[in-house]
Amino acid sequence: MFAASLGLCMGVLSLVSCSEKNFLDQTETTNLDEKAVFSDSARTVQFLTNIYIDIGFTENATRFGNGGLDAACDEAEPQRSAAITTSVQFATGTVNPSIISGDAWATCYANIRRVNQLLRNLPRAPLPSYIRNVMAAEGRFLRAWYYASLLKHYGGIPLIGDTVYNVTDKIAAVRNSYKECVDYIVSECEAAAGALPLERVREDYGRVSGGAAMALKARVLLYAASPLFNGGNVDPQNPVTGYTDNVPDRWRLAADAAMIVMSSGAYALYEDNSTAPGYGFYKLFTLRVNPEYIFAKMQGLNRDLETAWQPPSRGGGQGAFPYQEFVDAFGMANGKAITDPASGYVAADPYKDRDPRLAYSVIRDQTLLIQNNGLKEPVNIYLNANGAGASQDAVLAGTPTGYYTNKMLDENISANFIHGSQRCFPLIRYAEVLLNFAEATNEIDGPVQSVYDAVAQIRRRAGLLPSELPTGLTREEMRELIHAERRIELAFEGHRFWDVRRWKIAEQTQNKVMNGMKVTRTGGQVTYTVFPVRKHNFRTAMYLWAIPQSETAKSPELQQNPNW
Repeated sequence: MFAASLGLCMGVLSLVSCSEKNFLDQTETTNLDEKAVFSDSARTVQFLTNIYIDIGFTENATRFGNGGLDAACDEAEPQRSAAITTSVQFATGTVNPSIISGDAWATCYANIRRVNQLLRNLPRAPLPSYIRNVMAAEGRFLRAWYYASLLKHYGGIPLIGDTVYNVTDKIAAVRNSYKECVDYIVSECEAAAGALPLERVREDYGRVSGGAAMALKARVLLYAASPLFNGGNVDPQNPVTGYTDNVPDRWRLAADAAMIVMSSGAYALYEDNSTAPGYGFYKLFTLRVNPEYIFAKMQGLNRDLETAWQPPSRGGGQGAFPYQEFVDAFGMANGKAITDPASGYVAADPYKDRDPRLAYSVIRDQTLLIQNNGLKEPVNIYLNANGAGASQDAVLAGTPTGYYTNKMLDENISANFIHGSQRCFPLIRYAEVLLNFAEATNEIDGPVQSVYDAVAQIRRRAGLLPSELPTGLTREEMRELIHAERRIELAFEGHRFWDVRRWKIAEQTQNKVMNGMKVTRTGGQVTYTVFPVRKHNFRTAMYLWAIPQSETAKSPELQQNPNW
């Protein structure tokens, strides 16, 4: 009976959008101390609930104002205005320790402290022991989640164990080694997985599961095996910024961890080609419950992404705006790259017969999009013969690149609609696990059949025909293909910014002019012209984030990252 009540509390009180940031400080229990909170079962549950609130902050499309980290790399331009946000600073290479956002440092450590408060007080909470055990496991996963976020931002960070520091405490902010951090996060994931159900259903859907714990472990091990941290340390003899050696078998650990999730049988790609090829790739993001989501940021009815990404005529237009380079990354429906002479790509008709995921990810000129009158009408992004925009949605008026983002948007919702979407935001989904497995296995074993099979599953769901990969690929060729699939499949879900860094290719991919597309319509003639939007610059220092100067000033022993 209590398990159902706990699930209801989690579903209603927190796993929808909440404004509270600190249970003790900003709820109706403002004046309660720890003893009062943890002597009450409902308040104890609420305390855990509030630790979920920030789980998706690094992937948030409006992080730093517009576009988040998707607009800090080669996916998209952040906004129409000239405002200098953290996204722009990363894109242009002007970021530095005195101006860099400290949201990751502050948010993660605040929530790690809350977990430690929870774990310290749970034993005396008036709850059945099995409920306390599950809540403790949830807390340990969430602590690992926030540490994993810190790790990908900064490399090794201070691990504080179970300590609950008070305001007056002197904290020795000494960074642990990268290895120590990885080992700690992995051990926390394993402990949580052993105490949690493999998957969550009914009223408990959205809470941390054993599958989520093992999937996070697999992701952390994949990052740890990647070139930036495994053989390509930016400060080769510094154990804080990565491993000081190159151990190929680290890829094996990542592959094995992903295989555990895959072999559990609890998760699968959501497939539906009944309406159109690749329709399942669109549909899964509109379904609150689906077999592909392993861990998600639960929300109530919302239009958040529509408001951020749809054109101004639909009530959106904040950003991010996809670059032409991102559009060009999508191949053809036959699975071939547009640069392949045999692909059938025609520059004069550039969107014909493309990978179906392109239309589900990018709004282009004449895309049919719902209006608040319920009718689907074309988005007019084109210019007239005299260079004037045809509408408020036109290139250089509504969008600086000639494109809007369509990924995860509900085709039945516009930002200026009265209705909302059931959508929740994916933080770990099964497609990522398949790609994690394929990447790690290819690096250690080469392009064996299991690698082909994992990638082919994703391409089949995407509606590519044929979905099978060319036979006889080398490890290097398969690596390029997997990198390309990640860029397409996981776009605007918070991966690309980190992928180009851990692969240590950002100096090539992020040091260039990013472009847009102008469409001009004159009578029955349509012309397409690529034009420059913004020059991106990348410095070696930017492989890891600078620790905010405000933090290093408070703690002289807190080692800054190299070249900052």
